Amino acid sequence: MHRHHRFTLSTLRHLTHTNPFHSHAPFTPLHPPPRHFSTTPFRRPPPDPNDPSTLLKEDAFSLISNLWIENFRQPDKLITNLSSTLRRFELWLLAYQKVTTDETGSYTPRSSIQRSELENLLALRNAVIDGNFKWGSRLKFFIKSPIDKTDHDSLSKRKIKIILNTTQPTPFQDKIVQEVLLIILEPIYEPRFSEKSYAFRPGRTPHTVLRVIRRNFAGYLWYLKGDLSTLLDGVKVGLVINSVMRDVRDKMVVDLLKSALVTPVVTSKVDDREVKKKKRKYQKKRVLNEDEPKPDPYWLDTFFGFAPEEAEKVPSWGHCGVLSPLLANIVLDELDRWLEGKMKEIYVPSKSDVIWNSPEGEAEQGNTSWPEFVPTSGPDKTRKMDFIRYGGHVLIGVRGPRADAATLRKQLIEFCDQKFMIKLDNECLPIEHITKGIMFLDHVLCRRVVYPTLRYTATGGKIISEKGVGTLLSVTASLKQCIRQFRKLSFLKGDRDPDPQPCFRMFHATQAHTNAQMNKFLSTMVEWYRFADNRKKIVNFCSYIIRGSLAKLYAAKYKLRSRAKVYKIGARNLGRPLKEKKGQSPEYQNLLRMGLAESIDGLQYTRMSLVPETDYTPFPGNWRPDHVKALLEYIKLADPKTLEEQQSCIREQGLIIPQDYISMLVWNYKKNSLPMDHLSLAKSDESVVGNQHLLASSNQDDTSKEEENDARINEAQM
Repeated sequence: MHRHHRFTLSTLRHLTHTNPFHSHAPFTPLHPPPRHFSTTPFRRPPPDPNDPSTLLKEDAFSLISNLWIENFRQPDKLITNLSSTLRRFELWLLAYQKVTTDETGSYTPRSSIQRSELENLLALRNAVIDGNFKWGSRLKFFIKSPIDKTDHDSLSKRKIKIILNTTQPTPFQDKIVQEVLLIILEPIYEPRFSEKSYAFRPGRTPHTVLRVIRRNFAGYLWYLKGDLSTLLDGVKVGLVINSVMRDVRDKMVVDLLKSALVTPVVTSKVDDREVKKKKRKYQKKRVLNEDEPKPDPYWLDTFFGFAPEEAEKVPSWGHCGVLSPLLANIVLDELDRWLEGKMKEIYVPSKSDVIWNSPEGEAEQGNTSWPEFVPTSGPDKTRKMDFIRYGGHVLIGVRGPRADAATLRKQLIEFCDQKFMIKLDNECLPIEHITKGIMFLDHVLCRRVVYPTLRYTATGGKIISEKGVGTLLSVTASLKQCIRQFRKLSFLKGDRDPDPQPCFRMFHATQAHTNAQMNKFLSTMVEWYRFADNRKKIVNFCSYIIRGSLAKLYAAKYKLRSRAKVYKIGARNLGRPLKEKKGQSPEYQNLLRMGLAESIDGLQYTRMSLVPETDYTPFPGNWRPDHVKALLEYIKLADPKTLEEQQSCIREQGLIIPQDYISMLVWNYKKNSLPMDHLSLAKSDESVVGNQHLLASSNQDDTSKEEENDARINEAQM
């Protein structure tokens, strides 16, 4: 059956206007000749660089893992090319998910991200690479936050003027660029930082600082406490860029950081009249939007008020945002290296000292089972110093005369003046003796003199026991600082006799919700004072303040007139329900069984016996965070030298399965009552058989014995 060709108007025009005799328009018949298959391979068109789906080739977490591994494998390598890493769209998508999670309060999976958002994110990446990105943009955005529904094109001139001249939150696109730079730069600088730096670094917390102080600072008499927090307020751009370019010299990244530091941040002062108008005794409840993240709960907001002075200030430089703490550590790393050099200069070992008497200074201090014990110092003892830096605060311990500490202070003032261009004086760097107590991270460091009995084995195997004099470093939580923090949060008034005040912020909450919030706060305080020697005392005081504050709140809320009446009805832990009228408790158990009443948890730690003990877990001297241990172990296993060492070990000692190894240990123990490994077992069997052979044939030559013994050793190894 023949098909009739239907020509359209465009086809007719093409046929009529085409000249078959023209050299540039060859004649094409209506029925083309049959196609012949060619042997040339089929070539796919190149991927579209503007298509986001074609750029997602690899998992972002594997990319980040490779970054960490490569930088820990070569920590001293100078980085000159980061453009290829900055182009990886997988890192931009991961940064978008992270920032979106912070904005909305819920995780955003990749499958839920629309294509239009991916295209906007790709446009932002291209703008950063091409140099068209500007920090702090107020009206023009490549990508906007999912919760930002503002149409900037339809805004009036008055609103645009307000946006341009008043303080505004950090733009969403700026946060994404900051997060990408943090993902790239953090693995580069982490292996380069000093082990003495603990602030703004993954795996290191104030608890780590307290444990290091308890273990390593017991033998120091003089302490310098330096406050360099003025550096966290802001430094010169040239100083930051020079510090970054010591290790990273990629022009694109350096220019991004420089523009973030140089671009001015628009801030406006709030008028005092507006503040007075906004102040109200009781704030109205505000209904949150669907996409708006919830504010911090009351217990967490209260705990943030307990932040110590050393951890309270977080740097924020220009438009760097989350990059600012990393940049602060990069700048202050030069101070860490200088102090590490001073540690080697000051260290003078003494043969008469029982600790730190080796030239290297790496020997264990005193008894390994009791590392906190340090013998008292004197003129014939070892001279040494150590330090810890947490943010802009430095704690330096000196073992030796006070003159060493004074010389070190003078040199430190000169170094900060030359390098950081900040003026310090003796008041900023006070020298204090350990007996006066040194405050650091709201904990007081003081010395306890102990007289333990030291037992050791002398020459000839004689055990000698004698009385020794030494010191233990006591790390106790500061009760005065705790009272000051509670007063700042309006939980009490007075210093010598603190009186709890009602927390009216929880006035409209139910008793169950209020008790639950305070229990979370108390649990957090128990964890915060985990390594304090007076943990029971300080937590019991916190529980007393919280319980008294809630009792006064409930007395005012339920009109019970006094705290005694509240305790009488609600029990000591305020776990029984309180009724508004007549101060009588309803049939709570019956209502609870029927589901008509909300279960009320009593306050925790109302007695000192309920508070857990202080955590005295020994802290290792060569401590490293878990992620650093995993990285170093992975690098070691991936090294070909490790494989060669294992193969040579197998060739020398042989390969044995665990079951056979255990059976050989048990049999050897039963036979000789001595636990030995399989090599020693082979040698012991060799000696036993050799003795029997000597008894049987005493006239045999020594050469034949050695040959038989070697043969038996080889059989045992096999």
